[in-house]
Amino acid sequence: MRDRFDVNRIEVLDDEMVRVLRSKTPVERIAMVLDANRTMRLMLESHFRERHPDWDQSQIADAIARRLLDESS
Repeated sequence: MRDRFDVNRIEVLDDEMVRVLRSKTPVERIAMVLDANRTMRLMLESHFRERHPDWDQSQIADAIARRLLDESS
C-alpha cells in the first residue's frame, strides 16, 4: 500500500538548508521546483519505458499523468 500524505507528520529542515533556501530569490526557488518536477517526470518515464517496452510515447505520458494524479496504473 502506498503511503498517504499525513498532515500530522512534520519534517523539520536542517538550519543550514533553511539558510540556503531563504537566500534564494523567488525565481530561483521556482526554478528549483520546476527542475525537481522535470527530474521526477524523467524518472517516471524511464521506469515505464523499462517495464513496458512495447508502449508508445502516448501510453507513457498517460501512465505518468495517472501516477501524478494518483490514479491506478
